Amino acid sequence: MKFALKMKRFSRDEDGAVTVDWVVLTAAIVGLAVVAFTTIESGTKTLITGIETDLKTAAGTQ
Repeated sequence: MKFALKMKRFSRDEDGAVTVDWVVLTAAIVGLAVVAFTTIESGTKTLITGIETDLKTAAGTQ
């Protein structure tokens, strides 16, 4: 009888499911942050290269 009661309680317990939800949500947020960082880094490198080229060109014409 005690075993059956413990099994009923165990089957109703949803704490583990909530933990899995939080882990998945956190992983998604970290993944989005990595994608955003990579995109920003790539754009910044391109911008820096363009500015460097413009400055070299401007310095050479004066």
